[in-house]
Amino acid sequence: MTEKTEIESLYRTYRTYGLSIAYRMLGTFTDAEDIIQDLFAELAVKNMADVQNMKAYIAKSVTNRCLNLLHSAKKKREEYIGEWLPEPVTGTAELPELAAEQKDTLSYAYLLMLERLGPVERAVFLLREVFEYDYGQIADMTGKTEANCRKIFSRAKQQLKGSEIPSTPIAQGQRKAMVERFANAFLHYDPETLLSLLTEDAVLISDGGGVARAAIRPIVSRERLLRLFTSSKAYRDMRTWNVHVAEINGEINLVYTSETEVKSVLCFQFSESGDQVQQLYMIKNPQKLKHMQTYLSESSLETG
Repeated sequence: MTEKTEIESLYRTYRTYGLSIAYRMLGTFTDAEDIIQDLFAELAVKNMADVQNMKAYIAKSVTNRCLNLLHSAKKKREEYIGEWLPEPVTGTAELPELAAEQKDTLSYAYLLMLERLGPVERAVFLLREVFEYDYGQIADMTGKTEANCRKIFSRAKQQLKGSEIPSTPIAQGQRKAMVERFANAFLHYDPETLLSLLTEDAVLISDGGGVARAAIRPIVSRERLLRLFTSSKAYRDMRTWNVHVAEINGEINLVYTSETEVKSVLCFQFSESGDQVQQLYMIKNPQKLKHMQTYLSESSLETG
């Protein structure tokens, strides 16, 4: 096998695995792709005989690159205008390696939950909870001791307490029906339907990045959201866009387009009972929709 053929084989085998770690670590797919490209460029000139376990090597390399990027991006995150939300991805086609029961670790609500953790806590938590590495392996990947990794994991679990994703998954058919009801009620200023769909303490978090018009802070309570969603002035632009039902981060959500441009993505987190919306995440920052532009064509969307 030639060196070129070997690196191409490794790329086909491990690209999605590396992307799965990087995307969950960073919350941005474009940065995750850059990290994978850099890693395989390095592997192309590396002596492969030095690598005993390629999968673990990929995990370690990706983790360290992500930690470096997160530390360097800290100030940028702190200066970000308004709320920072993860970058949505279409479906799960790009990240297919996890078992079906782990699919919820790609959900938008799960990614946002991870934002509560610091970089190292996030790395240890993901490597243990999602990718199921033992503490010895995680210690090697992060440069920490095994005992320290156990403490970091325990601390991360404690920090995430109370923000866990509802344990009862909603069937895609039921979720689709509720998302479509919301889209229709929003479009037609229907307060009764919106009232029935939103929990009393429902929250809307928007990300415009200072570029697109969006609320700077979370909007909390059904009463406030009802006033907002039935206002003739708020979100006037969204009502002129085409709305589509699409699989975003492995779940049914909404995509708003104008001609061939993705203008906004609206993701939902439902209550434990599964019959009302608990959280809404509106992504309007065009920088975070670039990946959607690349992978989501008009023909692949279903009009709501």
